[in-house]
Amino acid sequence: MNIYVGNLSYRTTEDELRTAFEAYGAVSSTSIIRDRDSGQSKGFGFVEMPSDSEAQAAIDGLNDKEVGGRRLKVNQARPREDSGGGGRRPPSSSKPRNDRDRDRRW
Repeated sequence: MNIYVGNLSYRTTEDELRTAFEAYGAVSSTSIIRDRDSGQSKGFGFVEMPSDSEAQAAIDGLNDKEVGGRRLKVNQARPREDSGGGGRRPPSSSKPRNDRDRDRRW
């Protein structure tokens, strides 16, 4: 089971996260999500546990528990939804973005 762990202290390490969850069973992997540019923790992460019953015990035991001065939010991770991208608008758009773009030739 993939488990979402939110409201992590920015100082929490993956090893500390693994240790907290190993009290409830085997842990396949841990990851703390970090900002791409700064490397700073975003305050949430994921833990993968092979046994659903152990994962549920970890969720029950750690949800709303204070760790590192913060109350964790722990639940089963939902599948990631496709956000449809992000990036720039394609240059084929005929509408100028601002006054400067109006005079630019594509």
